[in-house]
Amino acid sequence: MAGNTFGTVFKITTFGETHGGSVGCIIDGCPAGIALSESDIQQDLNRRRPGQSAITTQRKEMDTVEIHSGVFEGKTTGTPLMLLVKNTDARSQDYEHLKDVFRPSHADYTYFKKYGIRDYRGGGRASARETLARVAAGAVAKKILRDTSGIEIVAFVEQVKNIISAVNIQTVTQGDVENSLVRCPDVIASEKMIKLITEMREAGNSVGGIIRCIIRNTPAGLGEPVFDKLSARLGYAMLSIPAVKGFEIGSGFSGALQTGSEHNDSFDTQNGMVHTKTNNSGGIQGGISNGEVIDMRIAFKPTSTIRKTQNTINIKGETIQLSATGRHDPCVLPRAVPIVEAMAAITIIDYYLLQKIYEHA
Repeated sequence: MAGNTFGTVFKITTFGETHGGSVGCIIDGCPAGIALSESDIQQDLNRRRPGQSAITTQRKEMDTVEIHSGVFEGKTTGTPLMLLVKNTDARSQDYEHLKDVFRPSHADYTYFKKYGIRDYRGGGRASARETLARVAAGAVAKKILRDTSGIEIVAFVEQVKNIISAVNIQTVTQGDVENSLVRCPDVIASEKMIKLITEMREAGNSVGGIIRCIIRNTPAGLGEPVFDKLSARLGYAMLSIPAVKGFEIGSGFSGALQTGSEHNDSFDTQNGMVHTKTNNSGGIQGGISNGEVIDMRIAFKPTSTIRKTQNTINIKGETIQLSATGRHDPCVLPRAVPIVEAMAAITIIDYYLLQKIYEHA
């Protein structure tokens, strides 16, 4: 299986399956001398872990991270980091009824057609449990960015189905986000979202929505022209997350409704610094950061595995009815917030370190 590695300078490779012994990652290209402990990584894993509230999957995993290499006397050595989390509450027997069945809109069928074999116990590598490795790597990336650049990444649930929040992206903090069970800092919208997700769980159904991610204090100049544009790599990163079906940056699709005079971001100088009066570009122009806030929206589909009865086929091609059992999120968005932040951080640190190479060449 190819496609398990992401990045150029700060490069991560994830491994493990949802019902295997463990899940983890190797990080190559982490700079030496960064103060790093397991607690620096654990706090983000706690935000992603299952069983954290009544509106998430009830699988009980503490997701305790272990650093197996790359750190000596509390600091990174510049050698590859290995981060490992052991699975402790898999309950593979809950998935026996899926052994010969393809779940609608899940990766069951496509994995089987590609490899001729699939891990039906929760979906193997197709499971969102793989993303804990990304969150672990992202925590390291965020630590480096905080210690060296002041770059800040905040993501939050902006929308669940047709419930849309109103959030000031200039002032929102991670603390505001974490005060909400659904990770939506709009109190009124948050309550409505929780109610809807609870109803979906009780009905054996699921619901999707949109996560918004903003990156503050990004210096101008990050990104490569043509194929490796910062916007393109951020889109690649976000679309690699399970259940993601859409990506917008800046004005996104709404920009297609504007004229050039409406959409163009006029330049201005404030206190000797170049800024734009608007930010329809979403902080990136020509694939390179312009110093403004990077503003993205990521759309997640409803969770595929639901209790509600659906028509599908089995491995013999026979039409059957399926009502899936097991422990699944009725809405992935609350736990996906730290995943979005992680992929944003891994992308930004990669370009940040690459730019440092240019500056010292």
